[in-house]
Amino acid sequence: MKIARTLRNRLFVAAALAMAFASASVPAHAASKEMIALQTQVQQLVDMVQRLQSTVDGRFGVLQHLVEQTADNANQMTATVNALQQKINAQTEAGGGKLDTVSGQVQSLNDSVDEVKSRIAKLDKSIQDLQAQLQNIQNPPAGGQPGGQMGGGSSAPAAGPGSGPMPSSNGAAGGQAPPLQETYQAALRDYNAAKYEVATGEFQDVVHYYPMDDLAGTAQFYLGEIAYRQQNYTEAVKDYNAVLEGFSGSPKAPAAQLRKGLALMQLNKKDAGVHELRLLIQRHPQTPEASQARSKLNALGVRVSPQAR
Repeated sequence: MKIARTLRNRLFVAAALAMAFASASVPAHAASKEMIALQTQVQQLVDMVQRLQSTVDGRFGVLQHLVEQTADNANQMTATVNALQQKINAQTEAGGGKLDTVSGQVQSLNDSVDEVKSRIAKLDKSIQDLQAQLQNIQNPPAGGQPGGQMGGGSSAPAAGPGSGPMPSSNGAAGGQAPPLQETYQAALRDYNAAKYEVATGEFQDVVHYYPMDDLAGTAQFYLGEIAYRQQNYTEAVKDYNAVLEGFSGSPKAPAAQLRKGLALMQLNKKDAGVHELRLLIQRHPQTPEASQARSKLNALGVRVSPQAR
């Protein structure tokens, strides 16, 4: 553009000088053919410069239009990238919420299985107690009086199996301890109904009166879940720690470590949360909780070392 403008200016100056020279050096009455030819050439040069200027102006307009289009496309691209980033962030947050929901559902299913196993084990123990009592009744000690009191004797042992399974593994006082299964089932129903205050008291009763029973670890885990749902993440971490430290053999230990890691992240303790999830993968690599931990770490961009299978 600058070169074309300079060329045009020089041609105009040359044409003007040529015309001035022609008019100054030749009288009006003695115009020669050479002068006419020179004037014609100058006019041609002027015409060429004008056409060049028109061409340059046209091309400059096209170039300016292309630049404007490019700027518009760049702005549209920026807006599209920003919208895509917002959508990805929203999907990531929604995915985290769905992960928590699925985790809760899996835990509820695992609890149901654990409960069935526990009830089967206690039923088996009750059956064994009954069989032992029946053998004692069928083979009474020497003497006729115990056999004659068979009805009264049978009523006393019958009460044993009914009350035995509830405080059987912890030695709690029978008059003070609430029934184990009924208390745990009531706590689970209240938990699922979001009656967290009532459920908390019932789960605490299970842990207090039956600390050696398998259900105590599950009840302690649910105390952490109640605190987590109420967004009391500090208390949730304490409850999950109680499961990991006091009930390390509980089937709820992997879930407690997973939820502890997530609670720590909610407290903006990302490094500590990542550490817990890594420990979960190392200790229980084949569990559903370990799979959830890997998904969470991948979503955070944290490398997970492959585990030996």
